[in-house]
Amino acid sequence: MDILKQLAEDLRLGEDDAVRAGTEAALAADLAPDDILRNGLLAGMAVVGEEFGRREIFLPDVLLAARAMQAGMEVLKPHLARDGAPPAGRVVLGTVQGDLHDIGKNLVGILLRGAGWEVIDLGTDVPAARFLEAAESSGARVIGLSALLTTTMPRMGEVVSLLRERGLSGRVKVIVGGAPVTQAFADEIGADGWGFDADSAVRRVKALVGSA
Repeated sequence: MDILKQLAEDLRLGEDDAVRAGTEAALAADLAPDDILRNGLLAGMAVVGEEFGRREIFLPDVLLAARAMQAGMEVLKPHLARDGAPPAGRVVLGTVQGDLHDIGKNLVGILLRGAGWEVIDLGTDVPAARFLEAAESSGARVIGLSALLTTTMPRMGEVVSLLRERGLSGRVKVIVGGAPVTQAFADEIGADGWGFDADSAVRRVKALVGSA
């Protein structure tokens, strides 16, 4: 097995020490940092996302892989900065105002980072205006909204309405998700996309940016 395939496999298994060593070995072999990122680390994380989407692995496995991804990135990041490898895109994430649940949001963030995206995580209980401020200041093209309570779901509509008021709808896409959230609700409030789980949310983000 070549260096990058082994690196991807070690990441899939959540072996952070092996991923750190494999990243160092790939650099020592004069492989391009962007090649190591995309064909080693991200390739492994992509498999993790697919397996999680098929329910073949579970949240603890994803968290182990994310930790291994971070170990590799700590080695690779200084070289990527010199190499000028850009992120896949920038996404603002947060749980809407009045809602303190963050497991689903955090998982989406892990998978997005693993797929090469820069994630601006605003945390929980985030007011509508804060989402817009973060998107405008960072240049993010997607806002991801999470809610676990039916009582906080209307806050998602407030974000979409505020985007329209400020003339940003279309330029900044909105994807919504969370246990009680449905495609019908996303359509009702005018969101651009809906993710029924973390893996589908990440795929939808990619599709939204690709269509922008």
